[in-house]
Amino acid sequence: MAVESEMSQDGKKLTIQVKGRFDFGKHQEFRNAYDRKGQKPGLVVVDLKDATYLDSSALGMLLMLRDYVGGEASDVRVVNTNSDVRKILAISNFDKLFDIS
Repeated sequence: MAVESEMSQDGKKLTIQVKGRFDFGKHQEFRNAYDRKGQKPGLVVVDLKDATYLDSSALGMLLMLRDYVGGEASDVRVVNTNSDVRKILAISNFDKLFDIS
């Protein structure tokens, strides 16, 4: 699978790993990774260590994730970004919406 997710045992932290191209082709997989009926974690970590590409539809998916887990009050972190991905996120001002490292 190109998108994998793991919930912590206490149900408070969800980690989503994206591998390869993070584009519209991953939309359903990405949504399935966090859309767990009745279970909304307090912290979501999106690990892009193995992501090779990110486009505008991926930005939209990140916004939908943020809205799903609580909007402005949500704690969504985008981690292990390479320099190209970090640049795209910064140009899009996503560094103001997400904790990016």
